[in-house]
Amino acid sequence: MTRPDVAPDTRPAGQDTPLYVYGVIRSDAEPPQGLHGLGDQPVTLVAHGDCAAVVSPLPQGRPLGERADLLAHQRVLSALVDADLAVLPFRFGAAMTGQDAVAKELLAANADRFAGALDQVDGRLELRLKGTYVQDTVLREVMADDPEVADLSQRLRQAPADAADALYYDRVRLGELIAQALQRRREHDARVLLERLAPTAREVAPKTPSRDEDVVDAAFLIDRDRRGDFEQAVDALGAEHADRIRLRLIGPLPPYDFVPGG
Repeated sequence: MTRPDVAPDTRPAGQDTPLYVYGVIRSDAEPPQGLHGLGDQPVTLVAHGDCAAVVSPLPQGRPLGERADLLAHQRVLSALVDADLAVLPFRFGAAMTGQDAVAKELLAANADRFAGALDQVDGRLELRLKGTYVQDTVLREVMADDPEVADLSQRLRQAPADAADALYYDRVRLGELIAQALQRRREHDARVLLERLAPTAREVAPKTPSRDEDVVDAAFLIDRDRRGDFEQAVDALGAEHADRIRLRLIGPLPPYDFVPGG
């Protein structure tokens, strides 16, 4: 598999036309009709055995990476997911030299691995849950539950203005204490949320929150026929924690988090 910076513009269409690869599905699957990908090129299949690569001609004479390319990549994969097809999504940028390379170097060389991974995601979908603290509420909780934080915060508020420089290290210490308290609270809250939702999911893939106010960021592999149960469980948690945590459910998504090497 290659990821060229600029696709050559010298080959006629056909067996040797460079192809962009979106992912792999079963060879007997039927993608939506009229699906177009990068450069508004028609999406087709290259099949070998039980698996087929979802491809379209690679845009010619320019590098990959335009915003329209990324959107087209996402659009094709989303259409496959919406059509209830088992799909192994590829990361953006996968390209190969032609149909023979797709059939032999990609599909034949990975036949058993692809078949097993398709079995893993067949009849399932990925949903992603994000939770963010209501900061004022959680800071009040920290103040109420941690006497050292409360005492130091009160002392700093009551200090005279001309003592600001002398209290520099106290302010630093307060920031450290609050950060530590929030981290403990985040770990506890994330564990509670994930434990409540785990029974309705096949697998859970927790991620490291990227911001201090983020409580949880996790992908869930859900049986399609249990999607309603999962969404109801999320709604119940959202209502239970509405005053302190905002929950947001994203998807369904291509199952990147549950495909080996996805």
